[in-house]
Amino acid sequence: MSTAPHVVVIGAGFGGVSATRELTKLGCRVTLVDRHPYNTFQPLLYQVATGGLNPGDVTYSLRALVAKQHRRLARFRRALVTGIDRENRQVLVDDGPPIDYDYLVVANGVTTNHFGIPGAAEYTRSMYTRRQAIEVRDTIFGAMERLAADPAAKERGFTVIVVGGGPTGVEMAGSLAEMRTYGVPVVYPEIDRDRVRVVLVEMMDHLLGPFKPDLREYTRRELEKRGVEVRTGTAIAEVRADSVDFKGGETMQADLVIWAAGIGGYSIVREWGLEIGRGGRILLEDTLLAKGEERIFGIGDCAMIETDPLPQVAPPAMQQGKHVAHNIVALAKGQPMKPFKYFDKGTMATIGRNDAVVELKGGPKFKGFPAWVAWVALHIYMLLGGRNRIQAMVSLATRYFSYPRNSVAIVGDVADTPGRKEQMAAIARAQQMEQGEEKLAEAAQQ
Repeated sequence: MSTAPHVVVIGAGFGGVSATRELTKLGCRVTLVDRHPYNTFQPLLYQVATGGLNPGDVTYSLRALVAKQHRRLARFRRALVTGIDRENRQVLVDDGPPIDYDYLVVANGVTTNHFGIPGAAEYTRSMYTRRQAIEVRDTIFGAMERLAADPAAKERGFTVIVVGGGPTGVEMAGSLAEMRTYGVPVVYPEIDRDRVRVVLVEMMDHLLGPFKPDLREYTRRELEKRGVEVRTGTAIAEVRADSVDFKGGETMQADLVIWAAGIGGYSIVREWGLEIGRGGRILLEDTLLAKGEERIFGIGDCAMIETDPLPQVAPPAMQQGKHVAHNIVALAKGQPMKPFKYFDKGTMATIGRNDAVVELKGGPKFKGFPAWVAWVALHIYMLLGGRNRIQAMVSLATRYFSYPRNSVAIVGDVADTPGRKEQMAAIARAQQMEQGEEKLAEAAQQ
């Protein structure tokens, strides 16, 4: 039996995948646990939501991933983690027996943070999973089909409100605005594009907080050129089934609200007995060891060093994944662990077709077409698997060179907007009541 330490990694995002790869290189046995059988490349989910990429382009089989690891030292277990048994060193899951561990790495990411705003959880859409992106896509394109066919729908129009002025919100709003301005007149000539609105709402006074002021202003101008109604310094008071109330008293019609305003830790993690800090994130020592723990580490968005919180993006998680692997090996050998230091290479965000902003740490910043080329190249490179890279490159190139004819190429199912969702639920309840009454009538006759 192998004497190499067995490490369980919870979560197969950027941090979890990075840790798994490095741990197997160092000779550790690894069990990667995730509730999905695939890794999702979240930075490109907005492309799925707007029809630019297929869902398979941004997802990668985790069994294929572990099969490629050094000396076949990795295994995959599909399950939802429900708890941690420290005494017996076991990870408790919802399906199958517990998983024994020598060391544990928690890297299960984050979910949407609605900040307690009434109606936000019930009536908004998020884009942190493949399923959510597909739902947004089908809502948008299903709505376009209704607008093209229904005079009443044409009169009402279609309004998308994107909440959050960070990279996700900017990228989503820019892509939707280009579809509205250039794609709709070509693919849906029945629709007056002025009846389709894209509104970007940000509570702060500027977009893209981590960027320099000149790049923030450039981003705003470019979005407004594309037809986005940018509202900074605007806070949401309440979200309803068909409208949004702003603090200050204004109400705006909303057929779809996309929530990109914030993220927070999963509530279930609070039940695992780990020390939790701001935003529901696990508190860490500078070695990435969870506070008060001897064998449990945290990396990525779900965790934070309280004295040095890092941006919740891919690069810190990937660097932490590698670092935690070396610290686990050092701990297993009785050697001192090293504190984690983040090497910030810079940040980038795309605004739309041929347009992006890039800011290199301590170096130059640039915008426009060169920045967009750098953004596309980096994101394709970061995809897992050569097949996914090729598929994504072909899909994006095809869309680019045949634009705008295929800018709205995917026709979704009937739009499942919040209002329609309630309507369909009411119909289903009525049908169930009718069926129940029929059964009672049949029983009475018998």
